[in-house]
Amino acid sequence: MDIPSSSLPQDGLFDAGLIERVEALDDGRVDANGGVRKRFKDFEPDAVMLVPPSLEEWLPEGHLARFIAELVENELDLALFYKAYAKAKGQPPYDPRLMLRVLIYGYCTGVRSSRAIERACTDMVSFRWLSAQQAPDFRSIGRFRERHLAAFANVFLQALELCQAAGMVKLGKVALDGTKVRANASKHKAMSYARMSEKQKVLAQEISDLMAEAKTVDADEDAKFGPGKRGDELPVELANRRARAAAMATARASIEEEAAAKARTEAEVKATNRGDDDDDITTAGDKAAAEAVPKPTAQRNFTDPDARIMKRADGSFSYNYNGQAVVDGHRQVIVAAEMSQASNDYG
Repeated sequence: MDIPSSSLPQDGLFDAGLIERVEALDDGRVDANGGVRKRFKDFEPDAVMLVPPSLEEWLPEGHLARFIAELVENELDLALFYKAYAKAKGQPPYDPRLMLRVLIYGYCTGVRSSRAIERACTDMVSFRWLSAQQAPDFRSIGRFRERHLAAFANVFLQALELCQAAGMVKLGKVALDGTKVRANASKHKAMSYARMSEKQKVLAQEISDLMAEAKTVDADEDAKFGPGKRGDELPVELANRRARAAAMATARASIEEEAAAKARTEAEVKATNRGDDDDDITTAGDKAAAEAVPKPTAQRNFTDPDARIMKRADGSFSYNYNGQAVVDGHRQVIVAAEMSQASNDYG
């Protein structure tokens, strides 16, 4: 209906007389809350299920979780896992099939943390389906993984055999790549071979002096602590110095062994290239190893002596390992995986 302009306020942004006012039509399409009466799917958050749900209805056919469940149940030999449980006492552990199902699926989908897998067994339908709603805690998952490392390696081998039998692995062309995995060691806590040798002499003298001091105070300590008490303990400082000296001796030996091995390999390669026979090649290697001297700048870290200084993708240098994977060129199936001390992938 039209409303005379004189009956409308004139203090707005435009002339209200130009607006045509229309009354809302109540034709049954608007509910009491002002919304359109559209029919929605039933939603009853508090509804009680009278019939227990079936786990089989949770996942569609062809889902990766179903494939992994079938693989664990019918294809993999799990004898090594079950043999590890020789004692009947104690609380019953989780079935290895359950743990393998959630671990393999987690690794396939990028969920590797034990805590993340525990949360997923509660929050994610696929994990709940695989675990049959048992939801193992992260400690159980971590202990299972640590306890069965050798059996896991066997599962990896079985998976490769299955892939080869299915024609997925040809081994005609393979690709190798590595990624640096930072070690739990600081490059600032390392010590060079030259400084290690010098420091070892100083520590040897300190140990000798402290041994003499310990012998001198033995009688006083016996009188102080009384009968039945130990009074001949070495001073804590002496024990610490001995521990450091032992650690440096081990590190020095490791550096010397590495230098000898490198010299032996180089000498044997040269002898082989010259056309020497086997005896001459061995002799050349033994001589080079015996005469090898580590570089004064060669370093070893006491926290993680197996780690090596490597250049990372961001250009920084730190103690790392090189995680390598070899992939078959036919279907990109991983046929080998290894953690290496080498900074490059040539070896």
